Amino acid sequence: NVMIERITFSEDKRVGIGTFTPSDPKSQDIADLTGSIDFSTIGEFGSESDPRAYRFDGELNKANRGMMEFQEMLKLDEKFLWNLLSLTQEGNFKAGRFALISADELIVAHTNETEYRSFISNKKNEALHSRIIVMPIPYNLKVSQEELIYEKMIKESDMAHVHIAPHALKAAAIFSVLTRLEVPKKQGVDLIKKMRLYDGENVEGFNSVDLEELKKEFPNEGMNGIDPRYIINRISSAIIRKEIPSINALDVLRALKDGLDQHASISQEDREKYMNYIAVARREYDEIAKNEVQKAFVYSYEESAKTLMNNYLDNVEAFCNKNKILDPLTGEEMNPDEKLMRSIEEQIGISENAKKAFREEILIRISAYARKGKRFDYNSHERLREAIQKKLFADLKDIVKITTSSKMPDESQLKKINEVVARLVDEHGYNTTSANELLQYVGSLLNR
Repeated sequence: NVMIERITFSEDKRVGIGTFTPSDPKSQDIADLTGSIDFSTIGEFGSESDPRAYRFDGELNKANRGMMEFQEMLKLDEKFLWNLLSLTQEGNFKAGRFALISADELIVAHTNETEYRSFISNKKNEALHSRIIVMPIPYNLKVSQEELIYEKMIKESDMAHVHIAPHALKAAAIFSVLTRLEVPKKQGVDLIKKMRLYDGENVEGFNSVDLEELKKEFPNEGMNGIDPRYIINRISSAIIRKEIPSINALDVLRALKDGLDQHASISQEDREKYMNYIAVARREYDEIAKNEVQKAFVYSYEESAKTLMNNYLDNVEAFCNKNKILDPLTGEEMNPDEKLMRSIEEQIGISENAKKAFREEILIRISAYARKGKRFDYNSHERLREAIQKKLFADLKDIVKITTSSKMPDESQLKKINEVVARLVDEHGYNTTSANELLQYVGSLLNR
């Protein structure tokens, strides 16, 4: 939570900046906040109350006509807070034996929610309650942004030299965001769909209106869950465990799982729920890993997907309009290729009875894009993209399975493995170690 004590700024444009950080409770000195007497000058000026014998170097003095950041405000002794009461009510504060000092400043304070709840439950603090504007600051709820937070924290730490395989931080981000989300009440939306909608992904059957409804369901969503510091600590633990400075998603998820037993503030109920979220993050990573390897096996994957999709759309258009299509080689008129269309549609469970409706839906989507001046492409229809992707990988699966799981690969398999490793390193951000670990893991997945 962020708490603001608001005092109106004067028209004077001079701005002061101050920052107050509580020290050890046993050694807290209010002089750090309000200034103090300079005893070396008392002999010269003759009185401790003489303004010239006072050092106006407290953070409230520095922030006069400006702003002060009050770090971890509620960890302070109560006497520090009474200065804030006078400041917000009268526009001044008491400084030792010196007279009241007029102050015109804004104080931004922060604390955690537990300390804040304890603070407002204490009736002695009512005078200050009414002078506080509370701004709840929830944890981040977007996986992609959570991943960026980890990247930034790692770059600024002593872990910057460690190779972290692609998608390792994403797996951790999926887990942490899931712990912060509330289970949606809206029909047809599970926690994974909600997570994807929050992250700006297109989820078939849902739009921006649905997203706004989900956000309004739980006003305090994000105020609980796993924090980024825990994730970074567990990533650090995963690095220490390995003999080489390279970790992957499985290393991170394993460290997160092991750390739950050592997390003192997590209840048994939450621990069981979080263990399930680790399993969910693992399943999400499994799909990412398989797609990553399969794409590396398919040279020029995007071009292959685009070609297959355009071929499918040509046949769908001819089918819906009851037209013929031209053979690209012979120029001969032919009926739409039903075998090709069904081989793609079956990848996502489109039945024989549902094929016509699905194909018409595709044409309607293309028409809607055209009216808006947009181009329908590979990513414009989630289910079609999934079908194209699965079709591309269907014939490749056996090759990937045999190549990645072979304990004693022959010469051709070894050559293919080396080519795939090189592609993973050059185009996907892996190093040799993490690329080989990925291939071994995907091989084990495909053999299950």
